[in-house]
Amino acid sequence: MLSMGIEFFLFFQQILRIAVPYVLTSVGASFSERGGVVNLALEGMMLAGAFGAAAGQHYTGSAAAGIFFALASGLAVAFLHAFVTVTMKADQIVSGIAINILVMGATRFGLSVLFGSTMNSSRIGGIEVPSVFADPLFLAALFSVFAGQFVLFGTPYGLRLRATGENAETADAAGIRVSAMRYSGVLLSGALAALAGAFLAFQQHSFTDGMTAGRGYIALAAMIIGKWNPVGAALASLMFASAEVAEMWLQSGFLPTQIVQSLPYVITLFVLAGFVGKAVAPREVGVPYVKNRLSD
Repeated sequence: MLSMGIEFFLFFQQILRIAVPYVLTSVGASFSERGGVVNLALEGMMLAGAFGAAAGQHYTGSAAAGIFFALASGLAVAFLHAFVTVTMKADQIVSGIAINILVMGATRFGLSVLFGSTMNSSRIGGIEVPSVFADPLFLAALFSVFAGQFVLFGTPYGLRLRATGENAETADAAGIRVSAMRYSGVLLSGALAALAGAFLAFQQHSFTDGMTAGRGYIALAAMIIGKWNPVGAALASLMFASAEVAEMWLQSGFLPTQIVQSLPYVITLFVLAGFVGKAVAPREVGVPYVKNRLSD
């Protein structure tokens, strides 16, 4: 009985550890999309954050500096996405995909310049803690859920942000600066995605090429399943993390490896098929706002 309890605790701790990047990124996505900007660039923001964290800690020896460089990198990518979609009115889907490709190439180039390799960085110390419960990035993820829920649904800022995603013209007429609100939502999503990338780099004690491995897209799916709601997004993230842990535990079983490795993605498709029709997106998400049809 004791061994079963220990196994369950380890299983639960592993779920929480894997859920951290999903939770941070999906909560951030809620802010971006509630403001009206589709954020497929989450993958690139996470990857930039992971690279910034690895490079920052490698050259300074400080995890705090690594987090600072992660945030700077993620915010730079988020600003680019906001500029292209909010200021230049470009297609938000195309911008997100293009930015992901750009960041993949840029981090690969950065690896070759800074570490002399196109595959991985030098080993970094990460954040040494006895368990995930003591990890400051885990605590940041936990805080982001409740703070995000309160900010979005309990503050004037959250009301203004949601207004820009529901009806930008009405929000503008009420004196809300639509562009500024949308920029803020994208930048918040970039900061949280960058922290998610930093967590990945610290956990793996290095940066490896393409290490986010589609987590940004899964986080976006979690946000949709969670109905553009930080608490709902976090719960969906836990579900996907559970599937990923189950994949690890099943790899030594009788199922073919290819089936086991595809489990998180299969679950994503099935859950989206079941929930996306019931989840109502912000009315003008993905729609650039052109003030008076002439200028913003």
